[in-house]
Amino acid sequence: MKKSIVAVILLISLLFATGEALAAERTTLKVIASAVPHVELLEFVKPKLAEQGIDLEIYPIDDASASSRLYNEQTSNGEFDVNFAQHVPYLNSVKSEQGYDLAPAGNIHVEPIGFYSTKYKTKAEIPDKAVIAVPNNATNEYRALRILEQNGFIKLKPDIQNFSATKEDIAEYVKPVEIVELDAGIIIRNGDQFDGYITNTNRILEAGIDPNSALFREGKDSPYANILVTKTARVNDPAIVALKNALTTEDVRKFIQEKYNGAVVPAF
Repeated sequence: MKKSIVAVILLISLLFATGEALAAERTTLKVIASAVPHVELLEFVKPKLAEQGIDLEIYPIDDASASSRLYNEQTSNGEFDVNFAQHVPYLNSVKSEQGYDLAPAGNIHVEPIGFYSTKYKTKAEIPDKAVIAVPNNATNEYRALRILEQNGFIKLKPDIQNFSATKEDIAEYVKPVEIVELDAGIIIRNGDQFDGYITNTNRILEAGIDPNSALFREGKDSPYANILVTKTARVNDPAIVALKNALTTEDVRKFIQEKYNGAVVPAF
């Protein structure tokens, strides 16, 4: 009887020890990300990563809140392991301003920026003296101004550098229009106050607008791939590499192509 009790105690101890060892082998990654498509992509790969012992904790960015621009600071200070909400030119501009020691950890997808209107259905309908809203952060404003240039509205100064521009960098208005710079988070909800507005596809998707209703937009060769970002010292962290690998599989490519129908483009 005593031997049986001892055996049971030993078995229970072994099970506890095994459970603790298994728990110790698991890794948790805290990732802060834009809601669409970023969070949707993370949710898609979450089960596969769990099979590898990596548990994703996903924190959506609320663009309506004052904290929506803090994700780089929160990654830099260790509150989050990774953020997934930006492209390299934007990251570089933030690093230049704030000095964060952050680095790209993988290209995932492109969201072509586009021109939308609640008043007009085609580019040809846009009248002279149209008022057009563009995002006021330097990199996305550059993208907005560049597609206006490509579509015959303006000409930019030839010496623009670092993918950064404001309307002060417009050399010529080929078509007489007025450009208004607005915070990207409020452009869509104020869209009916303008003849047209330019914004990122992820914001269009979050607002429930058909991205294919854009009157014109960037081509699929856009250099603005959305990236994973982490501390420079953690770029080769095995769990972060596993996250990048999970997000760049053929299954993810197929998911992007089928779900977003060209509004989001794989960057791998």
